[in-house]
Amino acid sequence: MDSHAIVPPGAPGLPARWTSSAKSGVGTANSAASRIWFTISHGILNEIYYPRVDTACTRDFGLIVTGPDGYFSEEKRDAAHLVAMVEEGVPAFRLLNTAHDGRYRIQKEILTDPSREALLQRLTFEPLEGKLSDYRLFALLAPHLVNAGANNTAWVGDYKGAPMLFAAGQRAGALAVASSVPWLARSVGFVGVSDGWQQLTQDGRLNEAYQRAENGNVAMVGEIDLMADDGNALIALGFGIRPEEAGYRARSSLEDGFSTARKHYAEGWRAWQKQLLPLDRPAGASNLNSYRISTAVLATHQPASFPGAAIASLSIPWGFSKGDEDLGGYHLVWPRDLVETAGGFLAAGAEEDAKAVLSYLMSIQEADGHWSQNLWLDGTPYWGGVQMDECAFPLLLADMLYRHGVIAKAELGRYMTMVERAARYVARNGPVTAQDRWEEDAGYSPFTLAVEIAGLLAAADLLEIAGRTDAALYLRETADSWNDDIEYWTLASGTELAERLGIESYYVRISTADTADAASPLDGFVPVKNRPPSDMSQIASMLISPDALALVRFGLRAPDDPRILDTVRAIDATLKAELPQGPIWYRYNGDGYGEHEDGSPFDGTGIGRPWPLLAGERAHYELAAGHPEIAEQLLSTLEGSASSGGLLPEQVWDSADIPERELFHGHPSGSAMPLVWAHSEHIKLLRSLRDGRVFDMPPQTVQRYQRDKVTSPVRTWRFSQKIRTVPHGKLLRIELPAPGVIHWSRDDWATTHDDPTTTNSLDIHLIDLPTKRLPRGSRIRFTIYWPESGTWEGEDFEVTVDSRHPSGRRT
Repeated sequence: MDSHAIVPPGAPGLPARWTSSAKSGVGTANSAASRIWFTISHGILNEIYYPRVDTACTRDFGLIVTGPDGYFSEEKRDAAHLVAMVEEGVPAFRLLNTAHDGRYRIQKEILTDPSREALLQRLTFEPLEGKLSDYRLFALLAPHLVNAGANNTAWVGDYKGAPMLFAAGQRAGALAVASSVPWLARSVGFVGVSDGWQQLTQDGRLNEAYQRAENGNVAMVGEIDLMADDGNALIALGFGIRPEEAGYRARSSLEDGFSTARKHYAEGWRAWQKQLLPLDRPAGASNLNSYRISTAVLATHQPASFPGAAIASLSIPWGFSKGDEDLGGYHLVWPRDLVETAGGFLAAGAEEDAKAVLSYLMSIQEADGHWSQNLWLDGTPYWGGVQMDECAFPLLLADMLYRHGVIAKAELGRYMTMVERAARYVARNGPVTAQDRWEEDAGYSPFTLAVEIAGLLAAADLLEIAGRTDAALYLRETADSWNDDIEYWTLASGTELAERLGIESYYVRISTADTADAASPLDGFVPVKNRPPSDMSQIASMLISPDALALVRFGLRAPDDPRILDTVRAIDATLKAELPQGPIWYRYNGDGYGEHEDGSPFDGTGIGRPWPLLAGERAHYELAAGHPEIAEQLLSTLEGSASSGGLLPEQVWDSADIPERELFHGHPSGSAMPLVWAHSEHIKLLRSLRDGRVFDMPPQTVQRYQRDKVTSPVRTWRFSQKIRTVPHGKLLRIELPAPGVIHWSRDDWATTHDDPTTTNSLDIHLIDLPTKRLPRGSRIRFTIYWPESGTWEGEDFEVTVDSRHPSGRRT
């Protein structure tokens, strides 16, 4: 710092915030040498991630234009924006920002340097009124190094005599900004008081005495010499562990030049896209190849340094209202989303990418066999929940890769420890889930049940191939038992909704876990999250969700099953939104995850909006039901929900336009965009339509339950599933978390039996009580002695032999 430097006022700056989640482009080099991922929105760079795809290091990086008579214009607010890939399937972008007042136009090309960790932005400033010398152009960057806007330090400096702007984070990491043309002025400051935007709006010039801003929410700004190269400039943003490393990368990238970087960047992506199946379709009104956009989105979200990993989205939902407290955003790994991503890769023919996902999942599996709700790339859990579908999905992926020949029989042994651990965890801890797939409620979810049951059957096939026939038998028996009970747990009948719609029954969104004194899981109350406290509790039988269609998607029920057809009627009557692009569905009635009525961002409560993903899921149902023409229409609906750049959002706005909040009817809302899961569903739908069948439907469930009509010889009691009845003709199976002795009676304790559990090859402790021939109405009473601790359970349990199956079927 020179002797004239002064500390910028306003430390530590305003509380840090992220930025809009409505991305118009995401990109990275298809190269292990460049660990940078970038996002674009409103005509400028937004979050840039380094050195991992789960660590954001900037808020935004845009341009400010000033001119005669106090003229001030910020391109992200005061210009119309057009964005397009530089070529089909290559996620580098051309941006055209034209001032609303018609005074200037800025053209940009943005990509990352495939040879090093630097981002390049080639720009051209064109005056549309006046001459070039009338204008001044400023580059403004807000560093948020390593997922934090607070405690950053920015300064004016140089690398080997090359003038630059630098920043470093408190946790780690540094960045440097360099220009191919001279900086006419440079400055740093604290956001909201002395940053470049404040300086220019207040004084029309930069205060070059502001050379260092420490430990705050800071911003850096440099004036670009427009006259040096006729309005052209190349801006390099280098990253490194140390500032010198960042400076070196920025300078060396400038020296190699944009053309070299662009050539290698495009070559890397062309080679990857070339290996994929030709699922391309003629461009529609948008003139976009939506298939190649989706494949690029999937590949952009995976890091070469963690092969097989992929985050949910390079965005933070409603990011402009979120600060450092929202550390993860959606740039985390969700095992469910990851398996869906692997399915998208496999559907597109990217077999090695799909296989890498399974290897990654094997590496981050917890010792007891489960996967965490979501996690950082290195496997560190972020939230603490456990979702049973996420624990079963990897089993389906392993089976799918084997059936498609991606995993050879000789390779299966490598994955069997993972398969066995996961199957054991699901069998021990299911079918109840602590959270449904929407991460909100515990109980019996049709979606989770479908994934669990299909996953157990998939694991049974794999274990049988490995010679584990005893384990395979147990997993199939467990799957059969749970499949028999789906209707008891989740099929509602005789409700006000059923009577109003003229239907007999429908599958609910989720029902409460069994308790010994409850009449039925469907009679329990479900706490609807993200709603005001006074509006949270709903009777399970009155909650509807498209989740029930997973029973068809995963092969457990036929698409023309009358119960499914009635459920489709209930879903459409309750959850379908007719939008300009076609019908899209809500997650469930009463959903609170979305903007408020006035368009203000979700803040813990709100109103759930339609999810385009669910149009893709419905299309798969329609294809299974023999309605390919409806599935084609829904494909158009899904693609019609994308942004102008072809990115699919998590939700779309379903109310009247609110222009001041950038909310327009049928267009993306302020939630996550792109949603990788939605792009995976899009790819799978393209493949399914090409094949004429649902691409990822497991064959085991279809054969076992739709064709062979297999039922279970047992009904299982466990502490998470305290059944009250066992159908006449079935055995009562008791499963325990540790060895036990069942002290039981069939005549109200007049006579008793003491039978120890046995331990099967999956280390599950169980016993089958001989209830098969007991007369209807018999009552089994039992308690448990725990020999390892020498204690009794201290509670009696009762199960009645019933003439009807709990679902209502007579046995």
